[in-house]
Amino acid sequence: MLNLVLFGPPGAGKGTQAAKLLEKYQLVHLSTGDILRSELAAQTELGLEAKKFMEKGELVSDAVVIGMIEGKIDSNTGAKGFIFDGFPRTTAQAKALDKMLEKKNSPITCMLALEVEKEELIKRLLLRGKDSGRADDQDQSIIENRIKVYNSETTPVKDYYEAQDKYQGIRGMGSIEDIFGRLCEAIDNL
Repeated sequence: MLNLVLFGPPGAGKGTQAAKLLEKYQLVHLSTGDILRSELAAQTELGLEAKKFMEKGELVSDAVVIGMIEGKIDSNTGAKGFIFDGFPRTTAQAKALDKMLEKKNSPITCMLALEVEKEELIKRLLLRGKDSGRADDQDQSIIENRIKVYNSETTPVKDYYEAQDKYQGIRGMGSIEDIFGRLCEAIDNL
């Protein structure tokens, strides 16, 4: 089973690249962002709880995210593997994910981290905010806070996977196709 963590700051292109990787490798996409947005749109209890965090540019609590991911894994028992997009965001989540996958005898294969310069992230997110109407992508101060939170709270996840020899940094600058080619090369060389 191929289980990939697609990692990178907000605006790195994880969603775009995940869609291309899904098609090529026939994996199941688990995007916490997409799941949270659908919960927000449906105004579920989970969505309303998540909204409080997202409006401040903060990460949604581990308990909310972990429960949501486990439910999705359990509902896709015949999958060839998963692309975890936006999860895990903390070392505690990474450990919980490893523990959950260990029980299923299906560990993380690799973390692919898209590396993008801060100025490019801000530019991409503001553009996405105009196109999608997402409030959290239309305010530069919220965007900068999200990047700051990412750097302080999620970068240790890189160290966690690096210690397991599962981390691979991927240059996330350039065309969508160039970035996709770098990701595929890394996966094919596993």
